[in-house]
Amino acid sequence: MGYKGRLTGHGFRHTMSTILHEQGFNSAWIETQLAHIDKNAIRGTYNHAQYLDGRREMMQWYADYIGELGKGGGVVEGTFRKTA
Repeated sequence: MGYKGRLTGHGFRHTMSTILHEQGFNSAWIETQLAHIDKNAIRGTYNHAQYLDGRREMMQWYADYIGELGKGGGVVEGTFRKTA
């Protein structure tokens, strides 16, 4: 799959973002969940929305999705460690 034996926490963030976007979740919810700063400085200054209800719904969907993957044997198991 191109990982060459390496997988990082940031890679999991990329994967989650891709899956949630493909499922049609609101981009603002996803970017806020990932703690990304709005590139539009003016909008970022004035918009302090947290989208908590939508993010809860989205993250519950994602948790259920990951749980279902585990039931089907589609989860990779291994020994993971933190790297710098």
